[in-house]
Amino acid sequence: MKRFLLFWTLFPAAVLATGGFYRAHGAPPPTVYLIPISGDVEPSMAAFLKRALIDIPDTKETLIIVEMDTFGGRVDSALEMVDALVNVNQAETVAFVDKKAISAGALIALACRRLVMKHSTTIGDCAPITYSKEGPKMMGEKFQSPLRAKFRTLARRNGYPVTLAEAMVTAEMEVYRIAFGNDVVYMDDQAYQDLDETRKAAITAKQTVVAKGELLTMDDAEALDLGFSSMSVDGLAALLNEKDLTLADVKRIEPSWSEDLVRMIGAISPILMLIGLGALYTEIKAPGFGAPGIIGIACLALVFFHQYLVGLADFTELLIIVSGLVLLGFELFVIPGFGIAGIAGIVAITVGLVLSLQDFVIPDPKLPWERALLINNLMKVVSATVGSFLLALFVLRFVFPKLSLKMQGPYLAATLSDAHAVSPHPVGVTQGQTGTALTPLHPAGKAKIGDDVYDVITQGDFVAKGAAVRVFKIKGNRIVVLALDERTV
Repeated sequence: MKRFLLFWTLFPAAVLATGGFYRAHGAPPPTVYLIPISGDVEPSMAAFLKRALIDIPDTKETLIIVEMDTFGGRVDSALEMVDALVNVNQAETVAFVDKKAISAGALIALACRRLVMKHSTTIGDCAPITYSKEGPKMMGEKFQSPLRAKFRTLARRNGYPVTLAEAMVTAEMEVYRIAFGNDVVYMDDQAYQDLDETRKAAITAKQTVVAKGELLTMDDAEALDLGFSSMSVDGLAALLNEKDLTLADVKRIEPSWSEDLVRMIGAISPILMLIGLGALYTEIKAPGFGAPGIIGIACLALVFFHQYLVGLADFTELLIIVSGLVLLGFELFVIPGFGIAGIAGIVAITVGLVLSLQDFVIPDPKLPWERALLINNLMKVVSATVGSFLLALFVLRFVFPKLSLKMQGPYLAATLSDAHAVSPHPVGVTQGQTGTALTPLHPAGKAKIGDDVYDVITQGDFVAKGAAVRVFKIKGNRIVVLALDERTV
């Protein structure tokens, strides 16, 4: 009963005056907007949340429920979503943890004014990690400090325990629940050590809530006990029932088909980059302009289109990429060979792709994850570039030669085994036949043999014009002759 009364006192009067109040006065119940946050936190999810919040009226009578089911994801996308929720001025925002709100999901959930959790759900563990050959590795203080500051800000804004919120980020913190009579506070080990002896003597109870080396992760009961959650419920229907909103018009905002398409393109963007760059390289090595060039431009355009829609790319990146394509065009159609223009074009396209994957040019030292993101984007684009080069070599070596056999002709299907050029005996000439040198032979020249004139060659000796010669050897289409006065056959 105490928890139920506490929940009713925490919500503003504008939100409490719903359901029964509206029915008693004959007014329609308010509209509840439900925004699902499910899957990896990434740019397209941030774009969806921002679009949804723009479409929802920001009034005191509006209740926005953010349904959470995520293990987290990119820090930059999570911070964008946090800013979008914080900028909701009048409407009440409630984070409803339907399954889990882990890592970046916990950060997003605490950005809402209130937190409600379904039974047996979890929230917490927001330490920044990176992946290496040894597996996931927790990042250091440089990465944890700005995230702790963000958690402190959100906790103070929405009335959550500040020290416990910080313990979701840093495993080195040891947090105690300390009672001074009827007053209960949470403090870390350093704050406890800094208490004077008089203050320590006033402590009536001390309990370790978060041990050193652990990250705060709570189930619904623990979150309720520690002051994060307003209540635990069986589901969304139970939440609406507790709020006397069973007659409310619940509008669930789902991603549109275009947002689903953009999210799918984002998932396969590394593959699109590989195919696009590989197709462009194939076009450079192949004569003319055809299918590889069209495929390459289309794939890179899809990658840029995705980044533009989620708000990471702008006209600057587009201009850089188009400049690279123009330079490649000059290399293909104007400048012979492959040189500075082609290399500059590839570099421009690579730089444009890297910048389109992030919302900054130079990483901010105060936001260390931007540096990590830049390195990750560079590795992604460089890997796609190297992979595209290998893919292009494979296509040029194995696919194109076989592709011509599958296409309609006409082609030369017969061999040239009976042609004059490969005949062991040129027409009208046989070994031992004699003739006359029409030009000086040193060693090549012309000779009349029989009634025809042939290109002949000696074995290195000079033969004067008008000298008699004899056919010494016939090799392919070469006629080797000797002067008659030198050797007989």
